[in-house]
Amino acid sequence: MRLPDRLRIARVLLRHEIRGVLASKALWAMLLVLSPLVGYSFIQAVSLFGEASKSALEFPELRRGMTPLDGILVPTLGSLYMAITLLFPFVAIRVVGQDKQSGAAKLAEQYPVGMGTLLTVKTLAVGVAWCLAMIPALSATAIWGVAGGHTHLPELTNLLLGHALYGFAVTGIAFFAAAVADSVATAAIVALAFTLGFWVLDFAAGSSQLDWVQTASRLSLTALLRQFEHGLFGLPQVLETILLGLSLIVAAGLWLSCGRRLSRKIGGSLCVAAAAGLLLAASGHAGFYRDFSEDRRNSFGAAEEAALARMPQRLIITLNLSPDDSRLKDIETNVLSKLRRQVPGLEVGFGDAGRVGLFGSSGDQRYGLIIYEYAGKRMESRSSDPREILSIIHGLADVTVQSEDATPYPGYPLVADVAWSGYWFYCGFPLLTLIFWRFSRMTPRHDIGKEKR
Repeated sequence: MRLPDRLRIARVLLRHEIRGVLASKALWAMLLVLSPLVGYSFIQAVSLFGEASKSALEFPELRRGMTPLDGILVPTLGSLYMAITLLFPFVAIRVVGQDKQSGAAKLAEQYPVGMGTLLTVKTLAVGVAWCLAMIPALSATAIWGVAGGHTHLPELTNLLLGHALYGFAVTGIAFFAAAVADSVATAAIVALAFTLGFWVLDFAAGSSQLDWVQTASRLSLTALLRQFEHGLFGLPQVLETILLGLSLIVAAGLWLSCGRRLSRKIGGSLCVAAAAGLLLAASGHAGFYRDFSEDRRNSFGAAEEAALARMPQRLIITLNLSPDDSRLKDIETNVLSKLRRQVPGLEVGFGDAGRVGLFGSSGDQRYGLIIYEYAGKRMESRSSDPREILSIIHGLADVTVQSEDATPYPGYPLVADVAWSGYWFYCGFPLLTLIFWRFSRMTPRHDIGKEKR
């Protein structure tokens, strides 16, 4: 078949799938729940941000802590994250599962466009549903701007990209669950087990020092999204999320093929998993990061980063801290996460003094000690201050870095009342949702076969 004919059939299939998504009760039910959820999160975030802003306006030294990214955008889109995790799989499962149960998947497989085109069309249709789910969150950011709030566009764009990638990965999980399971209900349970399993993995990583747990936690979707919430763009994380979603969609295509035996489906899925594992390992070496946060929270100074990038030998940092120690969390956020992107040969380990037994800490006097080793030199410190840690590392490397007079982050405190927006989130958008749902149910569907002819 010629390419123009394949594209014409693909367009017809896409229109059909979009109409099917818009006629889905799961989509409109999700939107009805999502709007009040986003509205409540947004109004509460603005209220809490305003209370904190009163102190910042009275004491100017507190202004730098008033960041709209942490105070407004992340809490507001956090409700979207909950909806995408718990409700969006039902919308995506319906696109594959209903065709499988009704037998329409066997007919669709006979179209001369291939399974890859069919799954691409279904993914685009689910993308339309995700765009509709973004309307309450985008309207919240618009209301924040109308109220006089500050929004740094690169921060917002990066955050939206993270949520889009998360939605794509959830779509892949839902497609694979629908293709493997015998019913839509079973597929929903499988998809939720996947997404909720990432929460368990994050919890285990926060309380365990096992290397394999820490390595596996880096593949968690919530951990990947958290970087975007901090204003950091990482190409390895983007590639990992895309590869995860694509591999699951490809595996779903193998299970949807009616002519394949079960052994071939399982073997093909294992091959896809092996190829995805190799690509995931390779994507971790992409090494491109960009700090889009306005306060530059994810970066050291330019001179310090240049000095760190020129360290050719391996830097070993041994932490004698337990996983639940607040100092470890501060060091991870303010130092280690930045060093991993700047020092090529960084190696972070934990000493025995950081282990915690059944009766609490071991009482070792070395607990809290941090050991730095580089080029045969060794230094010890108990400080968690980033400036002192950097001075130790530069001292080990025999590098002198002149301090820079960076422009301090001004902060954007604002006391605003957006309670009026509740009329939109609690009444206006839900009413429009019901109207459009009713309209979508009344819109007649075109016969694919007739359009094809």
